[in-house]
Amino acid sequence: MVSRLMAVVCGLCLSALAASGAAAVEVEGVNVAESKTVDGSGLVLNGVGVRSKFFIDLYVAALYLPSKTSDEAAILEADETQAMVLHVISGRINSDNMTEATLEGFENSTGGNMAPIQQEVDELLTVFADEISEGDTFELVYVPDEGVRVIKNGQVGKTIGDRAFKEALFGIWLGNEPAQGSLKDDMLGE
Repeated sequence: MVSRLMAVVCGLCLSALAASGAAAVEVEGVNVAESKTVDGSGLVLNGVGVRSKFFIDLYVAALYLPSKTSDEAAILEADETQAMVLHVISGRINSDNMTEATLEGFENSTGGNMAPIQQEVDELLTVFADEISEGDTFELVYVPDEGVRVIKNGQVGKTIGDRAFKEALFGIWLGNEPAQGSLKDDMLGE
């Protein structure tokens, strides 16, 4: 009788967790939430994937949007709350190579014309100047009329730029020359 009651209670608890949006998917040992809330705006996990280089998994990247879509142009151009979350899963990522990869990504996403957003790029790079370790999480959260909030390990740091900066930043992963094609596909849910 007690074990049956416990089974019913556990089932109810699991149902409540799923209904509350606490559900997660696991990717490379990282629990990725299926939804998140930013300033009262509900976002859903559009897609998640792993950034690899030379057969080494570097980070898990998750894209959150108000509603799911595979239209990268619409995502980049949208002036709505969006988030990109990076979970570092390799000790090979450090400040120097994160800075180098970010600069290369901006070069690609802007077609080599970073001049209009150079100040914002420089501000973002100061975030990567601090030590980066396996297990660190970076949240890049775009909020209309505010900019991109940069959050490291749950600590809100700078808010940078505007929609044009967000477009170039998210273009690192979703643009015409993404950091990794298969990661782009995964984040677009393809």
